[in-house]
Amino acid sequence: MAILTLKNLSKNYDGKTAVKPVDLAFDAQKCIALIGPNGAGKTTILRTLSGLLKPSTGSITFHDMEPKEDIRKYIGYLPQYPSFHSWMTGKEFLVYVAQLAYIGKNEAIKRAESLLSQVGLDDAKNQRIGKYSGGMKQRLGIAQAIIHKPKLLMLDEPVSSLDPIGRREVLNLMDELKKDMTILFSTHILSDADEVSDELLLLHNGNIVEEGSLEFLRSKYQISKIEVSFSDDVDNYTKAIKALPTVQECTIEKGSIHIITDDINSARSEILSEASKENWPLSMFTISRTTLEEMFMKAVNS
Repeated sequence: MAILTLKNLSKNYDGKTAVKPVDLAFDAQKCIALIGPNGAGKTTILRTLSGLLKPSTGSITFHDMEPKEDIRKYIGYLPQYPSFHSWMTGKEFLVYVAQLAYIGKNEAIKRAESLLSQVGLDDAKNQRIGKYSGGMKQRLGIAQAIIHKPKLLMLDEPVSSLDPIGRREVLNLMDELKKDMTILFSTHILSDADEVSDELLLLHNGNIVEEGSLEFLRSKYQISKIEVSFSDDVDNYTKAIKALPTVQECTIEKGSIHIITDDINSARSEILSEASKENWPLSMFTISRTTLEEMFMKAVNS
């Protein structure tokens, strides 16, 4: 069931279109990645959904939402560069933002304690935020975004500025949170979207050029690829591989031969048979699936 519906939503700045009209529906308990390069319109969409920007056209409606009702109670939002009162402790900060959301003090304390445990900050709840690491601050930011129990959590580039440990902490937390709410997050780091998202929205120049589940998009844009390497110069084998009947395209990248075929099983048999017959010093043979980067480029250029 769709918890949020966008109809003809667009945003213009000074006569220029930042986000072209779009119709979308977000289902419950899904993690949706908004993918695109810097300047594609990702942040504009999130800020419009959060109410920080007024859409130029269209409407935003939550399931069971009353006409003209304030949408802010339904959403949690963490900007790309959140700010905190560094002199506060993690617990003090969460209680503070809960009370700003008109949650009573006793309930605010209860929710703060529960969320600090959920996001892995229980041991640091009485530590000043100024001493938190980047990953700890992001997890605290997510906690403040969901303290009022929203239906939709929106995160703008949540791991782009984190080190590998902080990135892993936040991605694991997102994977856990989607069991209880819908998550919409923007990113230009395609491996992160591949890891935690259920659905993708591919954005280019303010226009959503493709949308759907990972499985659907991979089946639509799937490219059958084989990568091979040899213990000597790959140039010795490129001509022979290109001549094989099932090979459509053959390129050399970083010392390996990348092969595109329309029949992966036949191509595999032909290459391995040729390697065995000619005693090629084959050091690597890999069949790979289409990456998100390749899918994005195909969708943009199609």
